[in-house]
Amino acid sequence: MNIKKRATLFAGLLFMLTLGLTACGGSDAPKGMREVTLMLDWTPNTNHAGIYLAKHKGWFEDEGINLTIIEPAQVGVEAAVGAGTAHFGFSYSEYLLPARNAGVTVLSVAAVLPHNDSSLMLLGSTGVTRPRELEGKSYGGWGGALETHLVKTLVTCDGGDASTLEFVEVGNVPAVESMEAGRFDFVWEFEGWGVIRSRELLGRDVATLRFIDYLNCIPDWYTPILITGDSLAANNPELVKDFLKVASKGYNEAMKSPSDSAEALLALAPELDSTLVKLATDYHADKYRDGDTAWGIQDESVWQRFAKFLLEAEYLEQAPDLASTWTNEFLPD
Repeated sequence: MNIKKRATLFAGLLFMLTLGLTACGGSDAPKGMREVTLMLDWTPNTNHAGIYLAKHKGWFEDEGINLTIIEPAQVGVEAAVGAGTAHFGFSYSEYLLPARNAGVTVLSVAAVLPHNDSSLMLLGSTGVTRPRELEGKSYGGWGGALETHLVKTLVTCDGGDASTLEFVEVGNVPAVESMEAGRFDFVWEFEGWGVIRSRELLGRDVATLRFIDYLNCIPDWYTPILITGDSLAANNPELVKDFLKVASKGYNEAMKSPSDSAEALLALAPELDSTLVKLATDYHADKYRDGDTAWGIQDESVWQRFAKFLLEAEYLEQAPDLASTWTNEFLPD
């Protein structure tokens, strides 16, 4: 599951925002079952496990929520949620910040994972064990400013010469197979899905440089996150709280019982590879929370450091208003 590049900043966004759609489930929503839509960021995977587990167990219904899960919109999750097409969505900090700067009225209400689970992945045969050893190698990605700046920063910070790197724009291609074919030498992957697929399902010898091991060089950030629209948060805070109450229960249960988490994902998304799902749910069993910190909690310093990094990368044209970008206020006490 490579990191994805959106089309030029939310192409079609203005069209979506002028549809005149109201934020779903306003303050006059009926007391009974409430119709709620959640938009995914990608195909179903273990980042979504808490939601699927809660839905499979009937916990949303117990809270008066009839949840419909839908695939990502072509225009982007942020634009769809901001326009009220969906109540909630899975997004990423690197998508939310430029969305806010572009006038999309969405905010992060929960961090699905407390730490970035990304890595740079290479074939084990390269012998690479640290960032500076990437000198002279080619990176296969989407060609975005964040990717370029992050890889160069890692190499430079470790004492390497980033000018020797080659960046190859390849889009969404099978990572290991493409590296074996010589298309590029390394790629951005998520440990809890893409790396597991390469190492465990395909049986390949791969090495990874985990972002979390280099926080002296690059920032940590929240990826993925759960977002909602400013309008829904202001007009129906109880719905947001109820949704996150169930989501929190789902992710906490996914930590306690990864087998139940896998069962739920496979029941609601049977097209997934069962072996990958079971391995990935086991992997995530201790990763949805950070120690005693409650699920979903976000920290201001994480947002500040990441926003600064995006400005340095020229990924953002202006500093974002972080105060309106995220909140913990709707999470369970």
